[in-house]
Amino acid sequence: MFRLQKMGLFLLAAVATTALPALAQQKTRNVVLIVCDGLRWQEVFTGADPTLLNPEHGGIWATPEALRREYWREDVTERRKTLFPFLWSVVETKGQIFGNQAKGSVAHVTNGKAFSYPGYNEMITGHPDARIDSNQFGPNPNVNVFEWLNQIPEFRGHVAVYGTWDAFTDIFNQKRSGLVVQAGWDPPSKRMSTARGEMLDGLYRTTTRYEDDATYDAFLQPALLDYVRNAHPRALFVGYGETDTWAHSGRYDLVLQSAHHFDQFVEQLWETMQQMPEYRDQTTFILTADHGRGSGLVEWKDHGAQAKGSENIWIAVIGPDTSPLHERGNLGEVTQAQIAATVAALLGKDFRSQVPEAAPPLSDVLRPTN
Repeated sequence: MFRLQKMGLFLLAAVATTALPALAQQKTRNVVLIVCDGLRWQEVFTGADPTLLNPEHGGIWATPEALRREYWREDVTERRKTLFPFLWSVVETKGQIFGNQAKGSVAHVTNGKAFSYPGYNEMITGHPDARIDSNQFGPNPNVNVFEWLNQIPEFRGHVAVYGTWDAFTDIFNQKRSGLVVQAGWDPPSKRMSTARGEMLDGLYRTTTRYEDDATYDAFLQPALLDYVRNAHPRALFVGYGETDTWAHSGRYDLVLQSAHHFDQFVEQLWETMQQMPEYRDQTTFILTADHGRGSGLVEWKDHGAQAKGSENIWIAVIGPDTSPLHERGNLGEVTQAQIAATVAALLGKDFRSQVPEAAPPLSDVLRPTN
C-alpha cells in the first residue's frame, strides 16, 4: 500500500508539472505558510481587548496599568498596529488581509470542529476530514500540498515543516511524505551549524517545559532561520503555538505578549529572506490561524464546536503576485480550505486538479497574468 501511495504521488506530480500554463507566469518562486495557533481575529483587527486587561477576567499577573501602557490605544487603528506593527505596517499595506467581520469580511473553517488537528488538516489538504476528531488522531491519511509539491522535481528536497507542536510529525505524516519536519522538543542541532545547534540543544534539554508536546516559539525561531539560510526551502510551513497555550491557561497578558512576538518573528523571517537573492521579491507569505476562539469574559480561553465564534479565523497574504488591496471588506466569505490550493497556485501548480475535493484558491491574491 505504501508503494502504491508513493507511486500515485509521483504520477500526480508528473501531471502537475504541465498544469496551469497561465499560473506558471507567477513571479512567486517560494511560499511560506505561517500559522499562529488560536490567534483570534478580534485581536488581529482591533488589538487588545479592554475587558480582559485586568486580573479578574484576563488572569494577568502584570499590573493593569503597565499592560495598558504597552498595548492599549484609544484609536483602534493605532491599537492593532501597536500589537502587530509588521502585520499592519507592511503586510496589510503591501498585501491583503481577510477576516474582519466588522467590515463584512468573513474567514472561517469548514471542518465543524474548530480545534487544531482538523484545522491544520483542512488548510494543508484543502478539505475537511470528518474522521479527524482528535489532536491525537495519529498519522494523517490525506495527502497535503507540501507533500505533493515535494514529489515535483523542481521542489523535491526543498520543502520543510517547522513548528513548535510535536503533532506536526503526524499531521504532515512525515513517515509517508518524507518531508523535513522539525517539531516539538526534538533537538534541532542536526540541521544547524555546530555552535548554534549545540547552544540550542542545551536549551531544549535543560529548560523547564510548560507543555511536554510543544516547545517555545522563541526556541523554534533560531533553528528556523538557520535552516532557511542553509537549505533554501522553496515551500515552507511554520507553526507558532504560544498564543493558544497562554489562552488556554487564562493568561491574557501572555497572549498579547506572544502575539506581539509572533509579529516580530514573522518580520525577522521576512527580512532574512528578503536579504537573500534566492528569495528577494520572489517570496509570498500566507499568515493565518488554525482556529479562532470564543468571545466574552470566559470563552476567550477556549475553542471548539461548543465555543461560538471559534470557527472564525483570519488570513493575510503578501508577495509579488498579490495586489495591494489592503484590508478587505464586504467580500462575503473565504475559507481555511482554500489555503492549500493557494499555496500551489502561487507556485504555478494546480493542486486541485489532482485533489478535486480541495477548495479553489483565493483568486483575489493571485495577480492576473496577461
